[in-house]
Amino acid sequence: MKLNQLIQLGVISSLACFLSVGTVKALTSSAKISTVATANSSALIAQKQQVVAASGTFVKAEQPTSGTARIVTENGQQYLVLDSSFQTSSQGPDLHVLLDASEKPPMKYQNFSSYVNLGKLEKFKGEQRYPIPAAINLSNFKSAVIWCRMANATFGYAPLRASGSASN
Repeated sequence: MKLNQLIQLGVISSLACFLSVGTVKALTSSAKISTVATANSSALIAQKQQVVAASGTFVKAEQPTSGTARIVTENGQQYLVLDSSFQTSSQGPDLHVLLDASEKPPMKYQNFSSYVNLGKLEKFKGEQRYPIPAAINLSNFKSAVIWCRMANATFGYAPLRASGSASN
């Protein structure tokens, strides 16, 4: 019986030691999770921060167009953002958002290589954003343009001025 009791005592000791190590590991793991959560919170705050590379106010060309265009960088991706006060005419059947090489783009395009088409205009009014391909060198572009492809007509444009501010 004494041998059996010694074996049981050894097993109980081993279990107690195992449980105490497990508790320490759990506490360490919990501290790591807390540290990771704090780091992720900081990352989320940093991710929400936008770096504004350039901005400009829309002016009328063929049609009334108003609001502000900004080029922002978020998580390494650049976007052209039209602000909430953006508005243009709904008369265009095929409106597109362009980045143009000149500060004052032409009323009608003849050189179709002087701009980058970021896509169809999502809506005639309000905030919207368009991803800018990573291969685009923004220093080559001086304005954001609302352009009717079907009529080859520039509705409005925003000359872009470089800035270095950050906003949330």
